[in-house]
Amino acid sequence: MRTTRFLIGAVALSALAGCSTVHGGMYKPAPGEAETLVPAEPALAVTVHEGEFATIQQFITPGGVSVWLVSEPSIPILAVQMAWKGGTASDPAGLEGLSEVVTYSMNEGAGDLDSLAFQTAMEDLNMSFGCTAASEWTSCSVSSLTANAADAMALVATAFAAPRFDEGPFERFVREEEVGLQTRETNAAYLAWRASSQALYPDHPFAREMSAESLAALTPDLARQQMRALMTRDRLIVTAVGAVTPDELAPLIDQVAAGLPETSAVAPVAPVDLASAPVAQVVVDLPQPQSLVRFMGPGIARDNADFFPAYVLNYTFGGGGFESRLMKTLRVEKGLTYGVSTSLDPNPSFLTWSGSGQTKNESAGEFIAGVKDEMQTLIDGGVTEQELADAKAYLTGSYPLGFDSNAKIAGQMMSVRQDNLGVDYFDRRNGLVDAVTFEDVNRVAKTYLDPARYSFIIVGEPQGIETPALAE
Repeated sequence: MRTTRFLIGAVALSALAGCSTVHGGMYKPAPGEAETLVPAEPALAVTVHEGEFATIQQFITPGGVSVWLVSEPSIPILAVQMAWKGGTASDPAGLEGLSEVVTYSMNEGAGDLDSLAFQTAMEDLNMSFGCTAASEWTSCSVSSLTANAADAMALVATAFAAPRFDEGPFERFVREEEVGLQTRETNAAYLAWRASSQALYPDHPFAREMSAESLAALTPDLARQQMRALMTRDRLIVTAVGAVTPDELAPLIDQVAAGLPETSAVAPVAPVDLASAPVAQVVVDLPQPQSLVRFMGPGIARDNADFFPAYVLNYTFGGGGFESRLMKTLRVEKGLTYGVSTSLDPNPSFLTWSGSGQTKNESAGEFIAGVKDEMQTLIDGGVTEQELADAKAYLTGSYPLGFDSNAKIAGQMMSVRQDNLGVDYFDRRNGLVDAVTFEDVNRVAKTYLDPARYSFIIVGEPQGIETPALAE
C-alpha cells in the first residue's frame, strides 16, 4: 500500500514539555527521558510505502537531497549509504586510479584532524565511515550507534567539506598500488579480466586500467579536484536504516551535503555492446598448475521479458551451487574442478551472462568442452519441472536473508535506487520469480545459451587448447 502523509516535527512538543534542551545536535534529556535526535523544522512531506519486507519512507531534505529511510526503532544503530553516479570510468585518460585516490583518502583526515586523529575520532564514536569507487558509481557508507549519530555525521560532514588529502596518506596509497601493480601480473582473475576487455571492448573506458605511468601522474591536488567532480549535491542519493525518523535524519544529511559542490559535469558512460563484439577464445600464459577458465556472453536487461526466466535458469545452469548442472557434471561426475559458477549481470552498461572455474592444466580442454556440452544440453532438452521448482523455491526463500541487518537493508535499497527499479521492487520481486513458467525457461535457454555466443578466456598453461597465447 502506498500513502502520503506529513510527519510533524517534535521541536514544538519539546518546547511545550519544557524538559529538554538542545546540545551538540542532540537533545539533552531530562532525568528519565529517552534521548533522541533533533528533528528538522519545518516538517517534511514524506511518502510512505508499506511493503512486505520494509516500510520505506521517501522524502527530500530541506537541502534538496533525496532519501529513502526505513525507521527501525528496535535496533539502536544507524546505517547510511550515499552514492553518486560517476566512478572510475570517469578518470581522465592517463590518470587511471584518480577516483580510487579520492575514496581511499576520505577517512584519512579532514579539517583540523590528520589521519591518525580522524581514525581516533571514529574509534571514540564507535562508528565506521568509508568510501569506494566502482566503474560507474562512487559510494560512501556510515554506521554508528543512534546515540552517536549526530557526532558521527558531523565528522563525516567535515570529511566532505574539508578533506585534507595529506601527502602521508597519499604516499601510502601510491606504495600500496605499486605493490598491487606487481602482484596483479600473477593474479589469474585479473589477467582474465584484462584479456577479455582487450579482446571484446578494448576502446571502452571499462577496459582502462591503472598503470605505473598513470599512478606516477596522480597528485593530491588532482584527487581533490576529482572529489569535487564526483561528489556533488545534485547527484547524491541516500538510503538509511535505523532508529530515527525522517525529521531527525534530514538535518544530519543536509549537514553532510552542505560541504559538497552543487553540481559538476561527469560524462555518462556508453554501454558495452557485447552482442556486437567479436567472439574470442584467448589463452594467457601463466605458470601455475591450474588454469582459470572464464566464459562470457551477452546478458539481458531487467526490462526485458526474458530477464527473470534467465535469472531462474541461471540457478539450474551454474548459479545454484551443488544443485547446478555445471557442478553436478564437472565436479561431481567428472572430477574436473573444485567449483564452477555462473551469474547474470543486469548492469545496463555492461549486460553479461558469465561464469568461471578452475581445473588442472591437463583437463582445461575437457573442462571447456564440458561447459559447452551443458549449454547445448539445456538448449536441446531444457530443465526439468523439478529443477524449475527447486530454483524458484531457493530464489524466493533465500531473498529475506538480504534484509537481516540495518546495513543490508540500506544496501538493498541503494541497489534498487541505482537500478531505478522502483520503491515497490522488494514486494514485486518474488512474484516475478514465481511467475516464470517451464516454457519461459526453456525458451530462454534456446535463445541465450548458444555456446557460439560465448567468449572463453583461459589463464594458465592449459592443454588441449589450440588458440595461441595472447601477446604480452
